[in-house]
Amino acid sequence: MIRKLGTFVALSPAELRVLDGLHQRRRFFVAGRDLVHQGQSDQAAYILVSGWACSYKLLQDGQRQIVDFQIPGDFLGLRSVLLQISDHSVEPVTDIEVTEIQVKDLLGAFSKTPRLAAAVLWAASRDEAMVVEHLVGIGRRDAAERVAHFLLELEARLSLVGMGDKAGYDCPLSQYLLADALGLSAVHVNRVLRQLREAGMVTFRDGAVIFTDYDRLVEFASFEPTYLDQLGPLLP
Repeated sequence: MIRKLGTFVALSPAELRVLDGLHQRRRFFVAGRDLVHQGQSDQAAYILVSGWACSYKLLQDGQRQIVDFQIPGDFLGLRSVLLQISDHSVEPVTDIEVTEIQVKDLLGAFSKTPRLAAAVLWAASRDEAMVVEHLVGIGRRDAAERVAHFLLELEARLSLVGMGDKAGYDCPLSQYLLADALGLSAVHVNRVLRQLREAGMVTFRDGAVIFTDYDRLVEFASFEPTYLDQLGPLLP
């Protein structure tokens, strides 16, 4: 969280102490067991400490659309706390460790350190920008471009928290999870991954994404990461 917010605000020692004070109530959740339920009220927010999670909407016919994946340093359920009801569910993809934050503690931290509140607002705005980009991907990119763009976005996000680089990263996502996120079938995802591998651009197998030609994949996907806004602190 410090590394993520630090790209927007150069946090002072006092602000770091306030942020550290939020990390008091640690909880653990096992993979596949929701920690936030769609329609739930009176819940806490969480900061993901370790592991991966996904946010999703469940339709009445049982189909699922994954809205996004969360990695360490991300908030879980922040918007739901502020709106007092959850419009989506959050499920751990792996076993996870989180920090639980009550809304009164969060608002108290914002009151003490307005710049920290600005950094969290930036993080939330960045997450919204990613959802917009995913909508564009589902609506306008073909399947191969969609998968390539998504894998590149994950690299950019993971590199920010020291978990990936342009050589690749560990990734626990199954082809079924990718399918639910990208609006494709698992069979189609498998076919596209094989296509990208045979083209010599990226390999995704055994829980690892390996870029074999990062620059060509960027060109293929027309990946422009400015929407992730990772250019360094904007506030002194």
